[in-house]
Amino acid sequence: MAMVKKPVTGMKDILPEEMQIRDYLIGLIKETYRSFGFTPMETPCVESIENLSSKQGGENEKLIFRILKRGEKLNLETATCAEDLVDSGLRYDLTVPLARYYANNTAKLPSPFKALQIGSVFRADRPQKGRFRQFTQCDIDILGEPSELAEIELILATTTCLGRIGFKGFVIRINDRRILKAMSAYSGFNEADFEEVCIILDKMDKIGLDGVKAELLEAGYAEDSVNKYLSLFEAGEGENRLAVIGKILVEAGVLEQEVLDRLQTIMKVVGESSTTEFNLTFDPTLVRGMGYYTGTIYEIGVEGFPGAVGGGGRYDEMVGRFAGQKTCAVGFSIGFERIITILMDEGFKVPEEGGKKAIVLDKDLPAERYAEVFQKAAALRAEGKTVLILTKNKNFKFQKEQLTAQGYEDIEVVYKDEWK
Repeated sequence: MAMVKKPVTGMKDILPEEMQIRDYLIGLIKETYRSFGFTPMETPCVESIENLSSKQGGENEKLIFRILKRGEKLNLETATCAEDLVDSGLRYDLTVPLARYYANNTAKLPSPFKALQIGSVFRADRPQKGRFRQFTQCDIDILGEPSELAEIELILATTTCLGRIGFKGFVIRINDRRILKAMSAYSGFNEADFEEVCIILDKMDKIGLDGVKAELLEAGYAEDSVNKYLSLFEAGEGENRLAVIGKILVEAGVLEQEVLDRLQTIMKVVGESSTTEFNLTFDPTLVRGMGYYTGTIYEIGVEGFPGAVGGGGRYDEMVGRFAGQKTCAVGFSIGFERIITILMDEGFKVPEEGGKKAIVLDKDLPAERYAEVFQKAAALRAEGKTVLILTKNKNFKFQKEQLTAQGYEDIEVVYKDEWK
């Protein structure tokens, strides 16, 4: 059987240029989030299939890479369905594993617990640009903090991180699941129809207001309810939009004033405290597909890149399903792979503080001079330089071009009797 050189579909080999950017980015992200008091932690990439299939992962549960039972537990003869053959799967996000982790280790963790988790996740998805079947997620979460302080800090930490990477002028759209439910109730939709209405609303950016109206009517909803619902999306403008829609819903008795006040506080404090250039805007069409969200939700948009490059929200009920008691939780995830894609497209180069030097050894250099070379390299590294030692190739011109492309502008050749 012939060996296969290419990686499995949806996976990819990471070449040195990209790996350098990834390492730099992970280091910068960790440094930034640690400065906000977040604690690095880790969960296994394999989770029990019961946890992954608990109807908390939305559409991602259709994309699970399932793992067969092992040994005697794998009984093909008695199996009646696929579920009889599996007992675990590869995690499709970091949130469900975090909820299990917190429930399992609560007594050993501080409260509130500020978690930082970076790791690979796996989805049997259709690959496309910026979307892979194995990819890195970068999450920060605060568990055990019921107030809006959690959302404020998550947004400030994430935007500070993006600013340090070099992004500015990006947009964070924010909404609240309770506002979405209030809008649905105000319009006369049944509570049981909420999820379907949201699925259609989530297409607003692709099909527009008229397209949403057509799909709602096609789904059999009353025209009066549809018109009343869509009128809310035309109420208010700019910064005034949240206040106008909120007032309508509060006066109609379908939204608590506390929900409106909370969202307004988040936006006000973030606006007054941020050190990064970005726009925070209320968007009543923002849905986010994960069914576990219970309150605030948000997404990051970068001009010129389709889709979100980050997002998150409050999920106050998920941990309780593991722990047996309610635990407040809210998180924010950076779209690590999408950010890498943007930086690669822009030709991003990792800043080198100490400089890079290549020491090239002539093929005739006697071995008794090796110690001299390594001693000099050690001294340069102690000064903060990156030093590469390698043998001189026959085509030295091409070798120099390669070294220069890698950032080694300072190239020194060691010949038998001298340095040049």
